[in-house]
Amino acid sequence: MERKEKKKFSIELLLRKLFKGVLDAVAGFLLKIGLTPNAVTLLGLVGSIAAAVLVALGMPVWGGIVLLLMAPLDAVDGAMARLSGKTLKFGAFLDSVIDRYSELCIYAAILYMFFQQGHLWGVMLSFAAASGAVLVSYTRARGEALGFEAKVGVMTRVERSIVMIVGLLFGIILLALVIIAVLAHLTAILRMVTVWKQAKSRDPELI
Repeated sequence: MERKEKKKFSIELLLRKLFKGVLDAVAGFLLKIGLTPNAVTLLGLVGSIAAAVLVALGMPVWGGIVLLLMAPLDAVDGAMARLSGKTLKFGAFLDSVIDRYSELCIYAAILYMFFQQGHLWGVMLSFAAASGAVLVSYTRARGEALGFEAKVGVMTRVERSIVMIVGLLFGIILLALVIIAVLAHLTAILRMVTVWKQAKSRDPELI
């Protein structure tokens, strides 16, 4: 008897399920006015750049507001692709790459803001959070490219975005950076261990 695969809880999946009706309505409207999923993906990048500029200029709250308003676009482009029946591989590739650029723009802006203030800890934490965010994505992508499962851990794109938006809006940026940095690096390490265990099961002599 085939055993059903247990689905892993995900905040992203939960949010998509809760707001599916709204996302589909917005996606349908954008498709009707001639926008494509890739265009919306790029629009999300523009929004992140605008938020980053505001943060770099010393207006983190306004940057957080822009991020909050633009965050749904990260799900809308996927809904548009699904509704149009054109879930192309390039669209998924573009979405992943643009997500990395969008996120790194924000970390760079925060790092610059702290650098301007002479806040060494803020600069270091910005780098730690940014590197952790990249490694979370890289360990999964690299692991799956080699045929391993690497979806374990927390601090995925959605979780990091929520923590960062809260940090910007409520003036607790340092705390947000600490949370992201610690949990993101722990997730990356956990994914490395998970891939190692899978590799070792295939090759018992592996160190």
